[in-house]
Amino acid sequence: MEKNGKQAVRIQTSVLNALEKKVLVYLAERQPKWMTSDLMTLIGSFGALVIAVGYILSAWNINFLWLSSLGFVINWYGDSLDGTLARVRKTQRPVYGYYLDHTVDTINEMLIFVGVGLSGLMHLEIALFALIIYLLMTINVSINAHLKSEFKLTYAKLGPTEFRIIMIVINALFALIRPLREFSHSFTVFGHEFVFGALDYIGLAIVALLAALHLSTVLSDIRGYAEIDPMPKREDEE
Repeated sequence: MEKNGKQAVRIQTSVLNALEKKVLVYLAERQPKWMTSDLMTLIGSFGALVIAVGYILSAWNINFLWLSSLGFVINWYGDSLDGTLARVRKTQRPVYGYYLDHTVDTINEMLIFVGVGLSGLMHLEIALFALIIYLLMTINVSINAHLKSEFKLTYAKLGPTEFRIIMIVINALFALIRPLREFSHSFTVFGHEFVFGALDYIGLAIVALLAALHLSTVLSDIRGYAEIDPMPKREDEE
């Protein structure tokens, strides 16, 4: 994104950032000429659709979780390479690319979270709550990109790539360990009985972590913006 002609600085401090950059540049340099950044974005969206379909079908056969894991790889390939391809070929379109990439990303995120919620492994309400928190963090990133030309891609050394890897590991555990996916715990709140599975508790932990990261980031940003834009003195105080 550009503000007053200046492109926002990408802040990427994830665990795998250095290695991932080398891999992405290597792959981008070897793409056929007909491959474009827009096609890569489309591939990323196809990956998100595969993820959602795999999760939904896992309600009938748990082995479809492997399909979701393949979808995470496809999503990483397209979503991570679209911008890298443009930078390697020096064909960046900061305004168009920013709009398209983040508009598509929100659709992809919706597909993934809803897919998880329809898998039968996690309550839909928990998946949607996680989606809301994730979108709040995305909005905060976009606001900062506009106001101070900083585009933060990671929290607590974790970025989208690490998130995908974590989900692939979770998928493998649930596909391979039957007691894990069949675990359930019931409890009553105000006369209503709730039954939670293992992925429900994992989802709640993720929600709590995302909420804490979002709150700490917002509080830090508020302090920073208060210094950049201090309260003006009243005339009677001058």
